[in-house]
Amino acid sequence: MKKIITLFTIFTFIGFTCCKTSKEKEDTHKTENHPHWSYKGETSPEHWVEIEKNSDCDGKKQSPINIVDINTKPIQQKENPLNILYTPTTELKQVINNGHSIQFNFEAGDSIQYHGDTYYLSQLHFHEPSEHTINGIRFPLEIHLVHKSKSNTYTVMSVLAQEGEESQLFEFFESFLPIKENTTKEIHQSLSLATLFPENNNFYSYGGSLTTPPCTESVNWVVFKDPITVSVEEVLKLKKNMPIDNYRNEQPLNDRLVSLNIQE
Repeated sequence: MKKIITLFTIFTFIGFTCCKTSKEKEDTHKTENHPHWSYKGETSPEHWVEIEKNSDCDGKKQSPINIVDINTKPIQQKENPLNILYTPTTELKQVINNGHSIQFNFEAGDSIQYHGDTYYLSQLHFHEPSEHTINGIRFPLEIHLVHKSKSNTYTVMSVLAQEGEESQLFEFFESFLPIKENTTKEIHQSLSLATLFPENNNFYSYGGSLTTPPCTESVNWVVFKDPITVSVEEVLKLKKNMPIDNYRNEQPLNDRLVSLNIQE
């Protein structure tokens, strides 16, 4: 009887070990066949189409793009198609280092209206250097303010930055740095985003995509024509907390039209 029990135990252990090994191999296989996207090497933007099979990354309306002034369509706006409805006390929820950028999440409340639709501010993040280029010029920094409607469509406002005097708003943002990769810090403080935008509110607009996988298309892009100014030190501090060159390469414009919205 003891021998039977012993043999049963041995076979059970062997079976469990084999199953576990097979499962480990399966998990390893899955990991090897599904690498996570990044900004360098074999998972860099040039390979996103290969590794993100169920994405729009190979679509015809991708972002970012190079905006060439002479090819844009100037539109004189009697009524501003873009209304920024931020309060002076926008509520910051948390800051995240997601391994791709530094991202600040917001509490629900602030929104914009764009061509009559309402989009709610969800987060802002940074790209260093910029993703969009103007007349072939790449700026030291680009800020994306991501807004989402109740019907799950996006409007992203892009603010480009040049180096010069320091920005008090950036000093506030960077007071929560450094932050380690894959780490979240709770904030729950209020601030005014008014100084995040250039004094001249003329902007380019076009239909594009998110600039990171899954590269979702049907995104309204608002790219402010004039840059804001931040200090070299502020750019470098962000750079230390993000992947080097965390920008996607320029995408073909194809048959899209870029408008230059000029406020009268």
